[in-house]
Amino acid sequence: MKRTAASAVAAVVLAGAGAIGPTASPARAAWSNGVWRGHALALHGEPKYPANFTHFDYVRPDAPKGGTLRLAEEGGFDSLNPFIPRGNAPLAMTLVFETLAVNSGDEPFTIYGMLAELIEMPTNRAWVTFHLRPEARWHDGRPVTSEDVVFSFQTLREKGAPTYRLYYRNVERVEAIDERTVRFQLSTNHPNRELPLIVGHLPVLPAHWWAGRDFGAVTLEPPLGSGPYRVAALEANRYILFERVPNYWGATVPAVQGMYNFDRVRYEVYRDATVSLEAFKAGAYDWRVEISAKDWAHGYRTPERDAGVMRCELFPSGRLASMQGFAFNLRRPIFADRRTRRAMQYAFDFEWANRALFHGQYRRCRSFFGQSELEARGLPEGEERRLLEELRARHGGAVPEEVFSQEYQPPRTDADRGETAHRLSVRTNLLEARRWLHEAGWQPRAGDGRLVHRELRDATGRALEFSFEILLVQPAFERVVLPFTLNLRRLGIEARVRTVDASVYMNRILAFDFDMVVSSWPMSESPGNEQRDYWHSLAADQPGSRNILGLANPAVDDLVEEVIRAEDRAALVARVRALDRLLQWGFYCIPNWYLPWNRIAFWDRFGYPPPHPEVGTHWIYWWLDAEKDATFAARREAARRRPDRGSQR
Repeated sequence: MKRTAASAVAAVVLAGAGAIGPTASPARAAWSNGVWRGHALALHGEPKYPANFTHFDYVRPDAPKGGTLRLAEEGGFDSLNPFIPRGNAPLAMTLVFETLAVNSGDEPFTIYGMLAELIEMPTNRAWVTFHLRPEARWHDGRPVTSEDVVFSFQTLREKGAPTYRLYYRNVERVEAIDERTVRFQLSTNHPNRELPLIVGHLPVLPAHWWAGRDFGAVTLEPPLGSGPYRVAALEANRYILFERVPNYWGATVPAVQGMYNFDRVRYEVYRDATVSLEAFKAGAYDWRVEISAKDWAHGYRTPERDAGVMRCELFPSGRLASMQGFAFNLRRPIFADRRTRRAMQYAFDFEWANRALFHGQYRRCRSFFGQSELEARGLPEGEERRLLEELRARHGGAVPEEVFSQEYQPPRTDADRGETAHRLSVRTNLLEARRWLHEAGWQPRAGDGRLVHRELRDATGRALEFSFEILLVQPAFERVVLPFTLNLRRLGIEARVRTVDASVYMNRILAFDFDMVVSSWPMSESPGNEQRDYWHSLAADQPGSRNILGLANPAVDDLVEEVIRAEDRAALVARVRALDRLLQWGFYCIPNWYLPWNRIAFWDRFGYPPPHPEVGTHWIYWWLDAEKDATFAARREAARRRPDRGSQR
């Protein structure tokens, strides 16, 4: 769906009333007679890059092509259909499929033509039309047509993951005007400024290839696409190899210049992060994003790194600091009360974890839109306060009083001020937690001190015990979660930790079969329709949706719709800040941490453009450096034979 700045592949498919024929030239982008016609479309204002642009600023347009890049994926896959809730498909399947337009990484939200060469949209945004490029081709050589776009939209909304139905619910109809012109009619009863852009995040699929195939079935048959790569070979749960398509039709499109520079991209599959790291150090693959602070600090102490043959670099993340946290499943009665969730925040000692486990590398999350103008800070003022007061008048207790009187900050301890100060601050936090638990109806049971609820009953009629499971997929997270469970136990709460493999984890997430998980909510600089999928009650009980919390708050529902309808940037900022405030004070998760950089380890065989502060970096912008690669084997062997190879960096 809508991508953040440095994500791999995303795009936009859109349509409208065909005022200009498919042969019109997109040489000039402008408004004329109330209709925008051009090579790009911006949510607010005009596109940064003009109609004659040749490439985005954050790539090297003449990057050399060739070679193989070896990457790793943890978990496994049993399907090549990434569009349905069944099965587990490789994330890299996005390389196979193309879209009508792609986002630029250095603008809040602007799309540029990919499969489409011309975009049209009226001032009221009641429709949007895309004219396809005549050279656009499927990998079998057949042209991409407007019928393919219509098929893709209808199939994904009817048979795809629930996300598609929510994302495009305000699209009234889609029709093929002619072979290369497609129109999406949008609802005017529910104004949505970004819908003409994000409806195009729809992947475009070949109608002729899917004829006679079951779209809802799990399959390992390589699908037909129109993207820069196709699946060349695979072994389920072992590896998948993508090869660049010869004579790729989009090779000269400005929006992809300097990208997809490797002839082959091979993903090795590892079930365990420790094994994956050791495989990287052994040279089994080339490029790795490190998510473990411990491994980043200690796991790469090798002679190859000392010699510069292996490089470990920090790159700007290129995105706002989205929320990561211990997510409550609000469908569970024990988590229904906001005071209960608030109390549990006091049991997580981030400051200790950052010092003792993370080597001080992280910063604490406090906002769902952190480190951006969208973040709620201070107290609400102006338009933001007006919105919140209207919501309070309509929905009463659904809007916590604290949003008007306090700035949200997660509880903290004095872990950096000595052992005595730390213990006192932990004790203070746990006492505060007990106060909130008591207000929420929890009381210690005589004999063992475990919390039971004064009113809630289990299936047998006994007072409900405060006991739950924390579901993990990464064993490395156990060292973070176990100290958290010890603090919970001091409160009388029994928290069990269970780590499962990726396939079991995904199936349980899709079915909402969990009590608490570690989750994150990636955000862009222009939030919109994806907020409905994250927070809206319409998604709360749809298996496979991204509302894993089960959040169903009428005030949040209304505010999500206000965000989607925002008419300009100022209105969007005010509404997102108000939404952030409701989410903060709803205590729907226990905030974790974020890193303002990407930690990337790679073998010194590659070149890359200077990292862009807004975009960061991604392997799709990199290339094989022939000069470095020619000497790589000798440099690596020399590093291994160094007399001081036992040194520690």
